[in-house]
Amino acid sequence: MENFFKLKQHGTKVSTEVFAGITTFFTMAYIIAVNPGILSQSGMPWGAVFLATIISSIIGTLVMGLFANVPYAQAPGMGLNAFFVFTVCMGLNFTWRQALSMVFLCGLFNILITVTRIRKHIIRAIPKGLQNAISGGIGVFIAYIGLLNVGIINFGAGVPAIPELNTPVLWVFLIGLVLIIALSIMKVKGAILISIIATTLIGIPFGVTKPGDSISFAEAAGELSVTFGTIFTAEGLPSLFTDMSKLPLVLMTIFAFSLTDTFDTIGTFIGTGRRSGIFSEEDEKAMEDSRGFSSSMDKALFADAIATSVGAVVGTSNTTTYVESAAGIQAGGRTGLTSVVVALLFAVSAFLASFVSAIPQAATAPALVMVGIMMLSSFREIDWTHLEDAVPAFFAGVFMALCYSISYGIAFGFFFYCIIKAATGKAREVHPILWVSTALFILNFVLLAVL
Repeated sequence: MENFFKLKQHGTKVSTEVFAGITTFFTMAYIIAVNPGILSQSGMPWGAVFLATIISSIIGTLVMGLFANVPYAQAPGMGLNAFFVFTVCMGLNFTWRQALSMVFLCGLFNILITVTRIRKHIIRAIPKGLQNAISGGIGVFIAYIGLLNVGIINFGAGVPAIPELNTPVLWVFLIGLVLIIALSIMKVKGAILISIIATTLIGIPFGVTKPGDSISFAEAAGELSVTFGTIFTAEGLPSLFTDMSKLPLVLMTIFAFSLTDTFDTIGTFIGTGRRSGIFSEEDEKAMEDSRGFSSSMDKALFADAIATSVGAVVGTSNTTTYVESAAGIQAGGRTGLTSVVVALLFAVSAFLASFVSAIPQAATAPALVMVGIMMLSSFREIDWTHLEDAVPAFFAGVFMALCYSISYGIAFGFFFYCIIKAATGKAREVHPILWVSTALFILNFVLLAVL
C-alpha cells in the first residue's frame, strides 16, 4: 500500500487517509438520495438512478484514486443534474434518454480536450490572482451550500433572510456548528468527522435524524436495466440525429454541458489542490511539458473526463469531481487511498441506504461551513487595493455563491479580467486561451438566453 500510494512521500499515513475518505463520503453522501429525486422528475426510474448514482461514483472515484493517486471523489454533479432535468428535458423537450446521450458525448469531448492538453493549457492560462480568487470563492460556495441545505438562509421575503430559530433542524445545525468550530480551534484530529457523527446522534432526540425512505437493493437492481446502456438503443444516440433541424440545438446543449463540467472541475482542482500541495507548481509545469499522463494533474483531469461518459452509460447525469472533496483534504487526505475509501463506502451504501440517508443535512452542513471558512484564507493572497486585481477577483470569488455555480463565477472573473486588461492597454498580457474561454462563456450565456 505504501509503495502504491506513496504515503510517506505525501506526508500521510493509512489512518489519516481512511479518516479523510470517511469525512469526504459523509459530506457528499447526500447525493445518493438527492440525485434520484431530481432526475426522476424527468421520468427516469428512482431506483435505477439510485444505483446508477452509486455505480458511477464508485467507478469515477476509483479511477481518480488508483490511476491519478489524488484524494478526490466523483459523483453526479449538483447543478448539472438540475440543468439535465429542468433545461434539457423540460425546457428543450428532449427525452431523458436523449439527454443521457448528450452527456455521453460531452464526456467524449472532455476526453478529447484532455488528451490534446487543451484542458491543461486552460489551467496554465489562469493568472495567480484569479486562481486565489477561485480558491476563496469555492470556500464561500461550500459554506453557502451548507447554510442553504438547512434553511438558515431563506428567500421567503424575496431577499436572503434568517428565519426564526424555532425548528429542530436549525437548532441541531447550530449545535453542530459550535461543536465543529470548537473542535477545530482545539486542533482535535478528525474534528470534521467527529462533528458529523456527534451531530447525527444529537439529532435523534430532536427528531432530525431518522431513516430515509428508500427502496430495497433488489428493487433498484431490477430497475437499473431501464437506464443501463439505453443511450445505445434507437431512442438514445441515434435519435439525436434523426431531425437535422435540431442538430444545432443538440450541439449547443452538449457544449453547455461540457463548458460547465470543465470549469467546475478546473475550479475545484485549483481551489483545493494548490493550497493543500496536492498539485504543486512543479506538477503543473510537468503537466505542461510532459507527454502522456506523467503528472497527477494529467491523470486527474483524464479520470474526471471518463467518469462523465461512464455515468451516462450507467444512467445518470454528468459525473464530476466533487468540491466536497475539500472536507477530506482538510482532514489530511493527500493520496488516492482517500478516494478508494470513498468508493468502498459508496459500494456499502448500496446495501445500507437507509442508514446512510439517516445522516441529516443538519449534520453535514456545519462541516461544509467550516471547510468554507478555512478556504477563505486564499483571499489574503490577492491585492485588494489594486482594482485591476480586485474587480475580477471579486466576481470570481463572490459570484460562485450568488449564482450557485462555480463555472459562472469563473466566467465573470474571466470577463472582467479581459475587459480591464483591454481597457488599460494590457491586452497582450491576457493568454489567448483566456480570450477564447471568455468568448465561449459569453456565447454560452447568449445561447442559454435564446434557448
